[in-house]
Amino acid sequence: MARSSTKRKKAPAKGARTRKTAAAKERAPLRVRLRRGLRRGALAALALAGALIVAPSVVNPPITYTIWSEARRLGGVERHWVPIADIAPEMRRATVAAEDANFCLHWGFDIPAIRGALAEGARYGASTISQQTVKNVYLWQGRSWTRKALEAVITPLVELTWSKRRILEVYLNVAEFGEGVFGIDAAARHYFGVPPAALSATQAAALAAVLPDPKARTPARLSPALQRRAAQIREGAATIRADGRDDCFES
Repeated sequence: MARSSTKRKKAPAKGARTRKTAAAKERAPLRVRLRRGLRRGALAALALAGALIVAPSVVNPPITYTIWSEARRLGGVERHWVPIADIAPEMRRATVAAEDANFCLHWGFDIPAIRGALAEGARYGASTISQQTVKNVYLWQGRSWTRKALEAVITPLVELTWSKRRILEVYLNVAEFGEGVFGIDAAARHYFGVPPAALSATQAAALAAVLPDPKARTPARLSPALQRRAAQIREGAATIRADGRDDCFES
């Protein structure tokens, strides 16, 4: 009886396998290749967006769109970055008292303040310091639903990845305090001739009073109405110090 024998099939060589895989990829339907490309592109875009959100939590933003556009329009601007430790506590508290008294208590949006603003007929709700920082660093000035929508998406991500102290530090360094005057260092020296660490409570309140409309207001020459506003800011700054609402940025 004859023995039956089986022959083993030879495994294809490594080079042949590589060529076969490459050929199979080339034969993949166009929609499959497009889907793969879109998926990779989306992942790359998400990674880039994440890096752009996280980076300013440790790296000072070199410039913003507003600063760039004003520098082009005016031929230059006054600006110098200063760490928050070199900004007078009176200025930190005055800014929070003027712009966002509950800064340490919310996650980026002050819901009661937004409801109150909308109830009074405002087209948009009250902006927090976190929202204004996002607007200044990532977006543009002016009011539009597109910008507000982007702001609403980015603000919680900033709150998640930055400390409150860092948010306030960046805000005070990119905020506009007058035409061509950006950041608290330039503002303190331009209007009062002192470094930001030497600002008094009165000077700090005057600077904070102009933040909502810096091109139309001058801290060194406040109108009677703005003088009353500055006095309210001084009182508010003392209140948030007394009740501990400065803990998140003073520690």
